[in-house]
Amino acid sequence: MSPILLAEQVLNGLQSGVMLFLMAAGLTLIFGVMGLINLAHGSLYMIGAFAAAAVAGATGSFALALVAALAAAAAAGALIELLVIRRLYARDHLDQVLATFALILILSEGTRWLFGSFPLYLNMPAGLSGTVTLPGGIVYPVYRLALIAVGIAVALGLWWLNARTRLGIRIRAGENDREMIAALGVDISKLYTLVFAIGAALAGLAGALVGAIQSVQVGMGEPVLILAFVVIVIGGIGSIKGALIGALLVGLTDTLGGVLLPELFKLFTDPASAAATGSAFASMAIYVLMAGVLIWRPTGLFGART
Repeated sequence: MSPILLAEQVLNGLQSGVMLFLMAAGLTLIFGVMGLINLAHGSLYMIGAFAAAAVAGATGSFALALVAALAAAAAAGALIELLVIRRLYARDHLDQVLATFALILILSEGTRWLFGSFPLYLNMPAGLSGTVTLPGGIVYPVYRLALIAVGIAVALGLWWLNARTRLGIRIRAGENDREMIAALGVDISKLYTLVFAIGAALAGLAGALVGAIQSVQVGMGEPVLILAFVVIVIGGIGSIKGALIGALLVGLTDTLGGVLLPELFKLFTDPASAAATGSAFASMAIYVLMAGVLIWRPTGLFGART
């Protein structure tokens, strides 16, 4: 494999990782503060993608599409928290899983009823549709570089929110002792709704951004949700830094595994079977990574030790 191709795959892995981070950050924020297992998080990703595709198709503006994705996902998240999730905080995790799985079915069928069963397509902005030549002769799409930049900017914004603002203090306090901050006068119900809306907005943003490089269709959020759960297990539940590091590890492992493992198996088998065998092992690589991290550190890379 040429160095240029390897560098391109590394960039692809970074791009995949930062998009996974947007999903995983919201998921780990919700789980860390509320202790809630939210299987419907992938549906919020889907809602953001469909809202962006619909608004972009009606207005032709990608910027308005992103605003619509954030607003639709945040509004859907707040509504879900008020009507359904609020009744689940004191319930068993099995009840949470069953209720949020039911939400997946409701939101998927509702989206199909509203937009139809056929995929929608979201065009990327004209200014980001070309390629750029990077040092070393690497030709890479501008839009994918923009996705990496957006992911880094969101990570910095979340760090600032969590570490430098009064809301961040309340979120961190809510992770550690929700009864105490409620006793100090913080409206814990409003805090939970706000946190859930922020997490939903991040998922919707990820759906809108990825929707420009793949089709927007019903059920598109579930495969990403599985990877997001892998990310927060690797990074540590409740840790934004862990979500970022875990997402980058998963993105790079998944992308580079799909390229390098087939090449490795060519040394031992014929090229035809090497591609199939390498691809099969590549799909397992992220779960092997997760198992290795859990054996070494059961709470994840940045999870709190008990």
